[in-house]
Amino acid sequence: MQAWAVQDAKSRFSEFLDACLEQGPQVVTRRGVEEAVLVPVEVWRRLQVAAKPSLKDLLLSDIGRGDLVLPKRGQARRRNVQEIL
Repeated sequence: MQAWAVQDAKSRFSEFLDACLEQGPQVVTRRGVEEAVLVPVEVWRRLQVAAKPSLKDLLLSDIGRGDLVLPKRGQARRRNVQEIL
């Protein structure tokens, strides 16, 4: 993967996009830190399918809910406004 500085990716976007389509994913950096990746749409769709189950599916499923330990209601201590000030 080739890394592109944000300024270069913005000013040469057509070249940036062509590189993505011809060479594969391209990394965008900001101040030398990797921030994002531009990928061809086919790769994106493949990743989306591979990411199943989705967060929505996980939240709606019954699997693993029994392991979650929740404090009893009414046990939380509320802070007094005077303590904050």
